[in-house]
Amino acid sequence: MQREKFTSRLGFILISAGCAIGLGNVWRFPYIVGQYGGATFILIYLLFLLIFGLPIMTMEFSVGRGSQKSIMTSFAVLEPKGTKWHAFGWVGLIGNYLLMMFYTTVSGWMFAYVVKMIKGNFSGLEPTAISAQFSELTANPWIMAGYMLLVVVVGFLICSLGLEKGVERITKVMMLALLGIIVILAVRAVTLPGAAEGIKYYLLPNLDGIKEHGWGEVIFAALGQAFFTLSIGMGSMAIFGSYIGKNRRLMGESISVAALDTFVAFMAGMIIIPACFAYGINPSSGPGLVFETLPNIFNAMPMGRLWGALFFVFMVFAAMSTVIAVFENIISCGCDKWGWSRKKSCLINGVLILVLSLPCVLGFNVWSNFAPLGEGTNIMDLEDFIISNNILPLGCVVYVLFCTLSKKGWGYKKFINEANSGTGAKFPTGQWMYIYAKWILPVLLIIFWAQGIISKFF
Repeated sequence: MQREKFTSRLGFILISAGCAIGLGNVWRFPYIVGQYGGATFILIYLLFLLIFGLPIMTMEFSVGRGSQKSIMTSFAVLEPKGTKWHAFGWVGLIGNYLLMMFYTTVSGWMFAYVVKMIKGNFSGLEPTAISAQFSELTANPWIMAGYMLLVVVVGFLICSLGLEKGVERITKVMMLALLGIIVILAVRAVTLPGAAEGIKYYLLPNLDGIKEHGWGEVIFAALGQAFFTLSIGMGSMAIFGSYIGKNRRLMGESISVAALDTFVAFMAGMIIIPACFAYGINPSSGPGLVFETLPNIFNAMPMGRLWGALFFVFMVFAAMSTVIAVFENIISCGCDKWGWSRKKSCLINGVLILVLSLPCVLGFNVWSNFAPLGEGTNIMDLEDFIISNNILPLGCVVYVLFCTLSKKGWGYKKFINEANSGTGAKFPTGQWMYIYAKWILPVLLIIFWAQGIISKFF
């Protein structure tokens, strides 16, 4: 059966960026930029994106395009006989499942808050009562499960329509709408009275944050943001590489995807930080920022229900673009490995993810006493830890070694030939790049993985 292809380069870039653009862009990036030195941190982050994220993304795209397969079978197609790279396919597939086991729940929260904003549930409430709205949502397993079900059904219905008529067509509309909404919201935020102080806090170089936390912590924070923002390491990008032709070089495509991802993260900060300063609220990290702090701002803002609804529609699009992309990867694994039809793979995986997502839902209420990583943690924290702190960084090590080991892996020469087929920005071919990719990059990744484990438990 002939493999489906994207109908346009724009579709490929928007969908790949949609996979990378996640909820972490919105609630994590603005906070850490302000915390770790504003523009100084952004420059460090961009440097790591260039030397760390882009080469690995190019490698993952290359493995996908070179094999024309999903992560489940891509290594098996390209690996030398007698090697065991294909075993990582199972790890990658498990990683995709684990991500969706909690991401579907968080995406459901976005749908719930669109409804709350439209209905005016926050109107006239005190800040404590607004915070209580989120607690009430997570305490109710039926409502949580209902919104999670909505996310799963919508995601798999879109994927069941096919790559061109479903995934590409609908994600393109969502992503273009997302970009339009984020610009409108940013313009509104920066024109609020008192927003100028927030813009200074966000954009001006500030060495106080670096002095407070130390260069080591700032560098690891920038490295972590550059790494996690691109969703590399478990085949989420490789699948889209398998859907494109050889007319464009893959380094250039990686630059386009990373630039779009960074633009959305940056613009999210231009919405949140100035708005927080305009209404005298300190920006905070994590879900509390989005679900407890921002509704207070929209309450105080003229036409706040409209701006609030628009913001959470933007959040829904950011969430669903990732959900659809990862669902597509999971569906393609079923088709490539076991020869299922697209609709059969959608049905089987839809039921599977629905069931597997229930522990995360119940972890906030019925099973809230279960604290797998210590007091104050829940099932979602465990699932996120396995993905973010282990599968993603170690998966990147696998991709880097596979693309640089000549006899035991795919080999650097084959990788370069694949990456540099077509027109556009070339992957550097100098000896320095080979040394960096083969020896330095894997060591950096291992150090980063070890540092994450140490900081988590010690």
